[in-house]
Amino acid sequence: MLHFAKWKIILVLLVAFFGLLAALPNLFSQKQLEALPEWLPAKQINLGLDLQGGAHLLYQMDEKALVEDWLKDIQGEVRDTLRADRIGYTGLRTSEANKSVTVRIRDQANVEQALTALEQISQPLNAGLVFTGQQGNTLDVSRNGSQITLEITEPGLFQRVTSAIEASIETVRRRIDAFGTTEPVIQRQGRDRILVQVPGIRDVARLKALVGETGKLTFHLVDTGSSVEEAQRTGKPPPGTILVPSEDGFSSAYLLQARALVSGENLVDAQPGFDSQTNEPVVTFRFDTAGARRFGRATQQNVGRPFAIVLDNKVISAPVIREPILGGSGQISGNFTVQEANDLAVLLRSGALPAKLTILEERTVGASLGADSVASGKVAAMIGLAAVIGFILISYGLFGVFANIALIVNIALLFGVLSQLQATLTLPGIAGIVLTIGMAVDANVLIFERIREEARAGKSVIASIDSGYSRALSTILDANITTFIAAVVLFWLGSGPIRGFAVTLSIGILTSVFTAFTLTRLLVAQWVRTRRPQEVPI
Repeated sequence: MLHFAKWKIILVLLVAFFGLLAALPNLFSQKQLEALPEWLPAKQINLGLDLQGGAHLLYQMDEKALVEDWLKDIQGEVRDTLRADRIGYTGLRTSEANKSVTVRIRDQANVEQALTALEQISQPLNAGLVFTGQQGNTLDVSRNGSQITLEITEPGLFQRVTSAIEASIETVRRRIDAFGTTEPVIQRQGRDRILVQVPGIRDVARLKALVGETGKLTFHLVDTGSSVEEAQRTGKPPPGTILVPSEDGFSSAYLLQARALVSGENLVDAQPGFDSQTNEPVVTFRFDTAGARRFGRATQQNVGRPFAIVLDNKVISAPVIREPILGGSGQISGNFTVQEANDLAVLLRSGALPAKLTILEERTVGASLGADSVASGKVAAMIGLAAVIGFILISYGLFGVFANIALIVNIALLFGVLSQLQATLTLPGIAGIVLTIGMAVDANVLIFERIREEARAGKSVIASIDSGYSRALSTILDANITTFIAAVVLFWLGSGPIRGFAVTLSIGILTSVFTAFTLTRLLVAQWVRTRRPQEVPI
């Protein structure tokens, strides 16, 4: 156990050296790191929300709005299906209270044909819900005389909400990525909630505005044949039109054709830019093939007419179609600032949210509070480190010096690995580091006590040390493997701060085993080889 081949000595020393080198950037500021040579490691540990401040937002998805949109889609599918089969109908309406769509078939002879056709609208639940014991279809299609009802089932609604939440999480993640923040936490909570934690963010108002916007984009023709003032006064726009408030600064509201020419679903890209003539900030957009074809046909047929660009039920621009736009791309102008143009491009590029998100809980952690947490963590770590070093020195003398050298290298390795993995350090993570400091000497205590017992039994120095390391190995591995399994389970099932604790604890276990059983053994072996002691100084 005390014999080390030359390549093993080199390998152990290289691991320790590169661990120290990887941990070194955490001692410098970002400005100091930029002045260092490029070949040196420059990655630092990311600080979590509780250490550097930031925003904690809990959103709830508007399930009612989601159901309303779904019922409108079902209503449209019913209309299209019956028209395609040339089946006459009447009384097509939705009921939000019953989460259903009803339609009455004019000719009793066509009821069975209509029922069979409308049953195709209902889809079976996906495999994920089937495996949880929920089976059936998204819609329950039933008949009462000549009336057919399509009712949303509870498992179908749960599937719809789950899909909407998952889509919302991805959309929110793409929007937050535009801020350039590191390690944001975006995860589902409960049935219809999303937790968003963004460390290091300073402009929380902009974050809330960007994340909370639904981002639903549509293009509508402006109805110039009716009076906007009359529609505002009566509150009843003419049939086939909608009254939409304006944000373009030219009008208080616009009367638009209800049917959208093109929707934002066909957008494939949106980027901020500047108008080549006015040099004002604009947003350029590009459609996919289907969207470009519809957009080109709509602009070709309506040259000279104004059309409105509507974002979340507000007109942001209403230009006049000067000529057909056949290339599938265009630009949105609307007296934007540079930041507003950039945020609008992010919204369009990230896609629309399936439903509106409402803030249920908001907490802002100040940078000063985070700095206080870091300072408290440093003090706790230094006190724990000093106590452990003092105890080991008093208890084991020279061997305690070896253990303390390994302990310092162990901490450097831990910080080095965290830095290279770009892991996020949270307050519970600091607790994991302090716990690692305490646990790091456990293996050395087991080894040194075993060596002491072997020496008392009358064995020689080399035999005592060799036996101490070999017999303590299985005990050390058993203790650390069980703790490592617990840390892995915490990481797997936990979230946020719990994961931060699990990460530091699991990495600390691996580095502790390496330093305690390999590095200290190397130091002891070199001491025995050079000094050739007659007794064990423990």
